[in-house]
Amino acid sequence: MTESPATQPAAGEGCQRVKNGLKPERNGFVRSLHRSRERQHKRHCHPEEEEVRTSSHDGSLYNQPFIETFEETPMLVAVFTYMGYGILTIFGYLRDFLRHWKIEKCNVASEREEQKDFVPLYQDFENFYTRNLYMRIRDNCSRPICGAPGAKMELMERTSRDYNWTFEYTGRSLPDVINLGSYNYLGFAENTGPCVDSAAEVTMKYGVGVASSRQEMGNLDCHEEMEKLMAEFLGVESAMVFGMGFATNSMNIPALVGKGCLILSDELNHASLVLGARLSGSTIRVFKHNNMQKLEKLLREAIVHGQPRTHRPWKKILIVVEGIFSMEGSIVRLPEVIALKKRYQAYLYVDEAHSIGALGLRGRGVVDYFGLDPSDVDVMMGTFTKSFGAAGGYIAGKRDLIEYLRSHSHSAVYAASMSPPVAEQIITSMKCIMGEDGTTIGCDRVRKLAENTVYFRERLEAMGFIIYGNIDSPVIPMMLYMPAKIGAFGREMLKRNIGVVVVGFPATPIIESRARFCISASHTKEILDRALCVINEVGDLLQLKYSRHRIQPSFGRPSDDNMYQDIDD
Repeated sequence: MTESPATQPAAGEGCQRVKNGLKPERNGFVRSLHRSRERQHKRHCHPEEEEVRTSSHDGSLYNQPFIETFEETPMLVAVFTYMGYGILTIFGYLRDFLRHWKIEKCNVASEREEQKDFVPLYQDFENFYTRNLYMRIRDNCSRPICGAPGAKMELMERTSRDYNWTFEYTGRSLPDVINLGSYNYLGFAENTGPCVDSAAEVTMKYGVGVASSRQEMGNLDCHEEMEKLMAEFLGVESAMVFGMGFATNSMNIPALVGKGCLILSDELNHASLVLGARLSGSTIRVFKHNNMQKLEKLLREAIVHGQPRTHRPWKKILIVVEGIFSMEGSIVRLPEVIALKKRYQAYLYVDEAHSIGALGLRGRGVVDYFGLDPSDVDVMMGTFTKSFGAAGGYIAGKRDLIEYLRSHSHSAVYAASMSPPVAEQIITSMKCIMGEDGTTIGCDRVRKLAENTVYFRERLEAMGFIIYGNIDSPVIPMMLYMPAKIGAFGREMLKRNIGVVVVGFPATPIIESRARFCISASHTKEILDRALCVINEVGDLLQLKYSRHRIQPSFGRPSDDNMYQDIDD
């Protein structure tokens, strides 16, 4: 890395065009980020395309191409999206007016007259979006399933007579719905197989609940075995497990940092990380998503200026990132983050909720994916709810860190222990991934997931859809943009027996509504081809093929000092 961050790409190494007056920020450009020390390809910029292509800051940090794409929102689509939200807002205020005068029935919870002097529980304006926009697409959310969330699932049929305020179950079910929404990356969330058999045996021996915390009477031998296996799996000194993934972040970060400490957080970090950072009482500064230039700038300022007012040195500086960002499908630029962490002597906290089991040749997460040393990450966090098909989370690292958390983490001291059958599910699936069960089931599933991910992404891009994220990420966002198309896409897909997750504002930026596909090793090629055929059909029906060009691979030089195109705030 260089001492001074570059702000312009080297000649011949990148091109940038701004079209229709759009500022090329996160909502308005394509980033194609490529790494390679072995190959160099000539790049071409076409007049009809707008993209920013940049090379690695130091090609030696990467041992394979690193490809991420974020195609710009077409100007016409952006305009119609804003218009759509504007029209919905106008009609929302009109309906609120009718509700106020009792012309339209109001189903929203409100304060009773005798409680008017209390602090309000229901903020009328804050619920505006829920009342008038979310209710239009609520039938796409919280759909109940009645079976294992495998490659196919069974959905309970429901209807609404009051425009999605309440639902009634018909008593019928929708069988063999292709599941493109669950985080079942390796297919271990199943109701048959060795994991289920082992969990059933443990249930007969231990029961389901522990009825105590780890520090009292809830520390079982299976918990000890799981932690030892987890440390071996990750290649670290020690590990500790928790019963809830969300609390693993929100309750452990406050135990690691506090007042006088600085947290540098990626702007797209999960809500559990954000909550944990806020609860810690530390100073929080946010850097642009995956932008190492911005991160380095914040690190420099923190070292030079110290704490506000007193200018004393920070007690700790903690960099907090995710392995795979669950809404963007992007992968953290971990080699560069580690290089910055070492240079400025900061600590690094990596949340591998979506990447553990789903990335790397051995399925051991983003560290394995980049071929890095696990000891370079100070705090390794992950959850068992995705690739392992279970529940809970873990913290792994040096033995001193884990021993400290055993006595200082609220989640360890006060929370009930992990259920024994859940622990056995984790142990059995982890042994499968490691090959300790005497089979190649785990390795085969890791390889199958990687193949399915690349295949599905490439087919969607070839069809003309705008796809976000890294080519190796099993989280695949497909852009919908307009508010009317959020609900329409989910409903049309379900009519064709495919279950998908659709997401809109405020979970995403207002003009970046999307469908989020989660690929699994349990998906066969026939299932994926059927899903792609339906997506193509619905995409034509709803006119969702917004992409105006195809992303061509390009590879950066091994020692290009221009890591990023600097973008003004």
